Parts: sequence; C-alpha cells; structure tokens
Amino acid sequence: MYTKLCAGLSRLSLGLAIACLLAVILCVQWQVFGRYLLNDTPTWAENLALLLVLFVTAFGLAVGVRDAGHIGLESMVALLPTVWQHRIEMLIHALVAVFGVLMTTSGWQWAVAKWGEKKPMLPVPDGIDYVPLVIAGVLIVLFSIEHLIALWRGTDVVPAWE
Repeated sequence: MYTKLCAGLSRLSLGLAIACLLAVILCVQWQVFGRYLLNDTPTWAENLALLLVLFVTAFGLAVGVRDAGHIGLESMVALLPTVWQHRIEMLIHALVAVFGVLMTTSGWQWAVAKWGEKKPMLPVPDGIDYVPLVIAGVLIVLFSIEHLIALWRGTDVVPAWE
C-alpha cells in the first residue's frame, strides 16, 4: 500500500512538473509577445516563470529520488561484497532521507520567515519561493523510506513511469 501511495505521489509530481514547465514556456512566450508586438513588457511574466522553475525543479528532484535517477557511484559499490553493497545502499538512502528532512525544516523556516513580505511583481507572499523546498523535502523523505523498505524486503522500487 505504501508503494502504491509513493508511486501515485511520484506520478502526480511528474505531472505537476510537466504542467509547470508548460506554464513557464507560456509565460516566456507571453513576455516576448508583449515586448515585441505590443511594445508593453508584462512585468509579472518573468517573475512567475522564475517561481514556476522552482516548482519544476522540486517536483523533478523528488521524482528523480524515487526512480533512482540521481547521480550515483555504483561502480565503486559493485566492487564490494554483496553484504556490504546492501549496507551501503541502505546508508545512502538513509542519508538522502536525512537530507530531505533538512530541506523540509530549513525550507519551512525560510517560508515562515518570509511569508509576511510580498513579491514586488506578483501578488503572492515572498515565502512562496521556499514552498517547493518543503514539498521536495517531504517527498524525498517518503521516497527514501520506500527505498529502505524495499531494500529490507529484498525487492526493487519500480519507477512510476513504467
């Protein structure tokens, strides 16, 4: 059941990343259209595109952790005996989970600290820049726990896009 939850969250994150990326493209296109054809540059378009890039990165990062798409040095681990390979993989996923906890807590602290300020070109709080960090951190922790459970059981985590 936990694997189904994580697979669903991963698919949702991937879909949201794609939607945000399409929105970035539309924002940039609108900015170019406004600047060169209307001779009136929309000031909000660039700032919204930058905010959306943060969400694309956060969702993509989380999906990459779940689907094991992040950079690793597997050739070094492959040289170790099987027992040590298993232990090192457990350690790696535990450290990634710790990193996710640090992302969540620090992102939350920054979001709360900046929430009272307003973005100059968008009608949203300045703290919204740190919300993707919190979302990605929570997802990374959940996905790392899924990997740890799978390693404990001797199974693999099937990527959500398969």
